[in-house]
Amino acid sequence: MKLLEPDTLIDGFTIEECIHSGGMAHIYQVRYTDSRHLMGFPMAMKVPRMTAGDGAENIVSFEIESQIMQVLTGPHVPRFVAAGDLQRVPYLVMEYVHGRTLQHWLDSELQPDTEEVARLGAAMAQAAHALHQQNTVHLDLKPANVLMRDDGNVVLLDFGLSCHAHYPDLLAEQLRKAVGSPAWIAPEQIVGVRGDPRSDIFAIGVMLYQLCTGELPFGEPQTDAGLRQRLWMDPVPPRKLRPAVPAWLQEVILRCLEPVAADRYPSAAHLAFDLSHPEQVHVTERGTNVTGTKFKTHFKRWIKAAGMHYQPSPVPSQQIAEVPIVMVAVPHKDVTDATLYSLRQAAARSLGTRPGARLACVTVISSGLTSASDEERSETNVHRRYLTNLHQWAQPLEQPENQISCHVLESGDPAQALLDYARGNNVSVIVMGAATHGLKTQRFVATVPIKVAMDAPCTVILVKQALPFEQLASATAPSKTSSGYSDSDSDGPSSFGDDLGPLG
Repeated sequence: MKLLEPDTLIDGFTIEECIHSGGMAHIYQVRYTDSRHLMGFPMAMKVPRMTAGDGAENIVSFEIESQIMQVLTGPHVPRFVAAGDLQRVPYLVMEYVHGRTLQHWLDSELQPDTEEVARLGAAMAQAAHALHQQNTVHLDLKPANVLMRDDGNVVLLDFGLSCHAHYPDLLAEQLRKAVGSPAWIAPEQIVGVRGDPRSDIFAIGVMLYQLCTGELPFGEPQTDAGLRQRLWMDPVPPRKLRPAVPAWLQEVILRCLEPVAADRYPSAAHLAFDLSHPEQVHVTERGTNVTGTKFKTHFKRWIKAAGMHYQPSPVPSQQIAEVPIVMVAVPHKDVTDATLYSLRQAAARSLGTRPGARLACVTVISSGLTSASDEERSETNVHRRYLTNLHQWAQPLEQPENQISCHVLESGDPAQALLDYARGNNVSVIVMGAATHGLKTQRFVATVPIKVAMDAPCTVILVKQALPFEQLASATAPSKTSSGYSDSDSDGPSSFGDDLGPLG
């Protein structure tokens, strides 16, 4: 279709200016012709190119995007308005989102600092995770398709190459070849595997590499042979190009860029977690290496890739559900050994049934604990003491396949602090103590577990305290535990009933 002139009328929409003319479509700003119809937000119309020299993938991509946009929801995608009939005039009307694309950022040649790179990466990962939860994999994430709002959130654009688990994959059925942007396409896409959410994690890794070094990790290959090299090749370590890149950030980036999808982050939520909590990133040789991968390793991968058989990807929502982020709320005041033991056992069971899951151990302390002026009760010392307690509590849970991190939150409202943490870190399961005392009181005053259970964005497991063996009967007497937590009588405050109330 030729370029539309301003003031052209199409199905009740008035064309305004053309704001983008790409290789596959033209995008126009539009408004309703009838002023009585107001959407409350600006709109854009996308019309596929259909001239003699355009390929069939233009129409196929339009069909895919029209199908997927109508079922996607949330703040990380433009709102759908209307779609035109392919037999008459194909078009797609959606919300026009104001902001800057990541490509504009890169074109400005401004070198972002580490904190800014981590913030941008976490926002991209959050957006990708929201997409994967809706069983959609973008498969064409690149700087031009990542729009940053003024509030810091990311909106993903252009779903013409995407794959939805519950709809036919028209690109795979009709084109039968790898489709994507050469610089950002994942290795498994090159061999025809579509629908794996870890392909989007690879693309985010490429963009993080760009932000840190100003270069593309694999260049811009134009041949099949050039594309296939990423099946076995590692890029030059970012720290070799830019020594100022911290080891933890290189660890994150190179994990995203692993040739085998199973070696990357199991979900975008895990990637967002590491980028939001750099102090919790476990740095391996991957993060400290500045010489690059040896030829012998690349040669072995090349041999393996030549005979590798790739399996179809599972449903994205099912795949990310198998590797959740589990949060356990650990009390620090007026708590018995039995409660601490029971919480640890419940956390171990959650991890044991979900290999690859991450465990976040969280305790909430009162704001007043860090307000004292003396050195012993300074903010640094208080947080360090409680972090030490959490690490000691979690030590028996350490397993190679599980990632465990510890966090001390400061708040006057423990329930809200736990809820905010769960929402901000895409927590799938909350494990916390169940208050078993004061049942009459609970009818009138909601305890922390009740507040969390009522408003939690995910599953909540409430754990009742249980003595592990006869010898722990003595734990019902007030004493100091070896981990630094104070105990109380078992008939008194238990778990999160009163001890997380004031948390002082």
